[in-house]
Amino acid sequence: MLRIKKILAVIFRSMFFLFFGSLFASAQGTPQTARQALLEMFFSKTPGTFEKHLPQATQAALRKAQPASGASMLAGFSAITTQLSARGQQLQTFEAGPTLLLIDDPQTHSKFEITVERDDLRGDEDEIELAFHGSKDGETQTAGAKFRLTLTMKQEAGSWRLNEIAASVGVSLSDPEFLKAMTKNMRPTVNGVGTAMPSSSAPQVMNLATASIAANEAATVGTVRTLNTAEITYAATFPTLGFTCTLSDLGGMGGGNGVSEHQAMLIDPRLANGRKNGYLFALSGCNGMPSSRFSITAVPADPTSGTRAFCSDESAVIRFSTDGKAESCLSIGKPLQ
Repeated sequence: MLRIKKILAVIFRSMFFLFFGSLFASAQGTPQTARQALLEMFFSKTPGTFEKHLPQATQAALRKAQPASGASMLAGFSAITTQLSARGQQLQTFEAGPTLLLIDDPQTHSKFEITVERDDLRGDEDEIELAFHGSKDGETQTAGAKFRLTLTMKQEAGSWRLNEIAASVGVSLSDPEFLKAMTKNMRPTVNGVGTAMPSSSAPQVMNLATASIAANEAATVGTVRTLNTAEITYAATFPTLGFTCTLSDLGGMGGGNGVSEHQAMLIDPRLANGRKNGYLFALSGCNGMPSSRFSITAVPADPTSGTRAFCSDESAVIRFSTDGKAESCLSIGKPLQ
């Protein structure tokens, strides 16, 4: 009898700990994933949430910066939230599955989607690769250009922090979308008696030029985003200087002397020299020390490279002007949709 009582007691204790242990685990909640932290960082309306998911070193650098400069940097990082949610579109985010974000604008018949191409969790780091897709009236608006953003989230002090950002833009010459953009208007014409006649080579050459311009402009928009990120990182790294208006300060890769204020190693050498994808890039508008302002301009190197000029500043909003002039873009440029 005594032995049976002991067995029953052991069983009771096991059931007790099993039951209340599961209740405790439920009360604690499932740990937040890196993807959930990323969504919370950019789309939570709770004040301070964005900063919470920055590395502690970055937070410390922002606190040391002048209030105006720190505010500009945070505005640049989180501008995507304002741009995506301020226009009344139907915005959805997804904590699982192939889609991270979907925006549907019924008024313009356009959609914008961010998909998760890769999510590699390795210990306390999670590398998430995102791709961007835009369409209008069911047709892609990227002309085959592929935009990629790789975000490295890292566990620090019990929460996921955005530790590294890498951006890339590429165009595959065999991509169906690129080929479609090239051949969109290459169709036979009909002569006066109704016989199908092949179109002349002139429209074909024109379409090829149009597709090339579209690819250059798409790549340039991605490069302007890269410069925005580089400026923010530079100001956080050198808080006594703030933003820089010397393009070469953001470059310096392969110099062998380490990171410095004149060799931040944030952009590739071609861009640091001011020319890439048929566009000329320049920085201007810096003020004081530390500088809390800057302007980026990108203009076509020649008429065959592109037709539009692009520009941005510490707000991270990208604008454009159809005349291809930097001055027009900075003064009356329209926000990129």
